[in-house]
Amino acid sequence: MISALTGSSALWYASRATGVVAVVLLSLVVVLGVLVRTRVRLPGLPRFAGVALHQRVCLIAVLFVAVHVLAAVADSYVSIRVAAVIIPFTSAYRPLAVGLGAVALDLGVAVVGTSLLRARIGWKAWRAVHWLGYAIYPVAILHALTAASDLRSGPLLAVVVASLVAVACAIGYRLLWPATRRGAVIRTRVAAQRARQSAGRAGAAR
Repeated sequence: MISALTGSSALWYASRATGVVAVVLLSLVVVLGVLVRTRVRLPGLPRFAGVALHQRVCLIAVLFVAVHVLAAVADSYVSIRVAAVIIPFTSAYRPLAVGLGAVALDLGVAVVGTSLLRARIGWKAWRAVHWLGYAIYPVAILHALTAASDLRSGPLLAVVVASLVAVACAIGYRLLWPATRRGAVIRTRVAAQRARQSAGRAGAAR
């Protein structure tokens, strides 16, 4: 039983499965992060709950990434050393794919580490590093597509495409949000000014 669970085939499936789940979770992390940033209230949740949900999903994603990396390193069918998952593009096995994964992993460690030390390093330093989260996602997607051919067709490709569409929609909304908010403020001010003018004309008529 133990040998079956630790065999190369089991590790391969574990690496693939956790990698796919990690892609979905990372997509959700980005979407939630954008919604939190734009202060959108999630349905059925108070406004402050969005931040907590974003953090918890991020931690779950980190857990799946960790299992994904450990399974890939432990798999005897491929030769990926521990150093190769930390130092980008040093792997003898599929250097581009593994190197992209190492870049995403290193950036993720920086983001998670500074988030845990946020109270000590200050808000500005944390935010500067936290912007790397937007760089992690495309690198992780490229890693997934170059490392796993099964993600480039069939149902798994549909999962990747749906994740990309969700992230693109969230980022598009984030880019348009300042203009939308300014438009709402302007419309509110114009309506208030018209109401005051109407009240003034009514008072003069009396």
